[in-house]
Amino acid sequence: MNGTFDILTLLFLVIAVVIFLRLRSVLGRRTGNERPRYDPYSTQDANGKPVRDNIVTLPRGEPARPAEPLDEATFARNLRDIAPADSDIAQKLSTIAQQDRSFDPKHFMQGARSAYEMVVTAFAQGDRKMLRQLLSREVFDSFASAIDEREKGGATVDFKFVGISKAEVTDAELLGRAAHITVKFISELITATRNRAGEVVDGDPSRIREVTDIWTFARELTARDPNWRVVATGAA
Repeated sequence: MNGTFDILTLLFLVIAVVIFLRLRSVLGRRTGNERPRYDPYSTQDANGKPVRDNIVTLPRGEPARPAEPLDEATFARNLRDIAPADSDIAQKLSTIAQQDRSFDPKHFMQGARSAYEMVVTAFAQGDRKMLRQLLSREVFDSFASAIDEREKGGATVDFKFVGISKAEVTDAELLGRAAHITVKFISELITATRNRAGEVVDGDPSRIREVTDIWTFARELTARDPNWRVVATGAA
């Protein structure tokens, strides 16, 4: 009985080894068409394409248009999320869409909110490289000058972006082939400026502050670049 069991066990083992060797010869063979392993820390994706290292999905962090034109029903539905039907703002945004069929007001506002957070954070951190990508030349020069002055005085900024409590389009217009959209942001920030000795000279590092900003974004509709830039900033 034990001899029979040992023979059967040995037979099954031999069959298993043969099957394993055949499977390995087929499944383990490389054809040259395999995708490379995905590496989350790589600068390339699984298809070998470069991955942009921005923290948002927009090409440079600015509000950008979708790749495909919107149908009328989708545009009307998205527009209602941004401005009341038949309002002056809705009419102005529709005028921009007539010149650029890919313009999506809802998508624009999502990008504008992201851009706002990136700009105020980059300004607090003194990140000129990020600001240069998001701002027009004139606005960048103004921001960079303020950063230079702050750094020369040895000042540093404690900063935390809490969130945007409200964002709304307050104006929109076409100036030639350039679209301009003005957005009012009401945000909550924690910010405090310290002098060279580390003493707080402005703001409060433990208190949330409400800030109202009015920014204008612009884009040349005939340009190949789909991104918008901040061309004016102000406080309410």
